[in-house]
Amino acid sequence: MNSQHALVVFSGGMDSATALWWARREFSAVSAVSFSYGSKHNARELAAADAICRKLEIPRLEIPLDFIGKYFHSSLLKTGGSIPEGAYNEDNMASTVVPFRNGIMLAAAAGLAEDSGCSAVILGNHTGDHAIYPDCRPEFIDGMVHAIEAGTGGKVKLLSPFCDMTKGEIAALGARLGVDFSLTWSCYNGREKHCGKCGTCRERIEAFREAGIPDPTVYED
Repeated sequence: MNSQHALVVFSGGMDSATALWWARREFSAVSAVSFSYGSKHNARELAAADAICRKLEIPRLEIPLDFIGKYFHSSLLKTGGSIPEGAYNEDNMASTVVPFRNGIMLAAAAGLAEDSGCSAVILGNHTGDHAIYPDCRPEFIDGMVHAIEAGTGGKVKLLSPFCDMTKGEIAALGARLGVDFSLTWSCYNGREKHCGKCGTCRERIEAFREAGIPDPTVYED
């Protein structure tokens, strides 16, 4: 186990929850940071993040990024259009891109990590994100690895342990680590229950199926 302190960028979804459990195995101390940025599902995500961190007794800071919801355009945001239903692919999900979202969040997380003495920032992106979101792709992660290390004088490293994994593989890993997936939130619509129809719900369903583990999610249909 690494004796240093890790900061997990934690949305409350399946991937970041697995990253949180993974960090607990790999590091002696773990903290979490979540961002409120005006997405349709932000309230549900943040409630999930809060419940998980309370259960694990992990300190979590929530940082407001209200300017994203105010000035940026995306169907993911409360100010945008409808969330697309159907497959989790580039053609269907392009409208959900929030410009440079991960870049903004990682910059804030890197500064917080340096200020609080954390040696690593952990992001739970995966291969399924690559075709849709430019700020989840390996070339972006590589660039941010260098930027964060240079910008913090080598004090903070960015780790992306699932960058080459599918969501199904992440679900399988999470099951082995003991992740309570029933507490996580994925649905972009952010209603009382997962809609079961939007791209992220479809991806979630397929991930549990690929992993061969029970899906604890309560869907509308």
